[in-house]
Amino acid sequence: MQLTVRFFAAARAAAGAEETVVDVDPSTTLRALEETLAAGNPSLATVLERCSYLRDEVAFSDRTRALGACTTLDVLPPFAGG
Repeated sequence: MQLTVRFFAAARAAAGAEETVVDVDPSTTLRALEETLAAGNPSLATVLERCSYLRDEVAFSDRTRALGACTTLDVLPPFAGG
């Protein structure tokens, strides 16, 4: 499936892009996707370790769980303030 990954704040800075589109199998885990996204980019790998995610606008945090069928994954680093 084609998955649009949208990066915000520090994740955007580390990725060097606002978003990317990746081909991924629905059985791919969040951890495996993180590894794919961060390949060759140690700064992004460091940021992804602290991020939370929204899968099609619903919180998704279990890195061992398969992504399932979805179209968008938002990558949200910790934000300061309220």
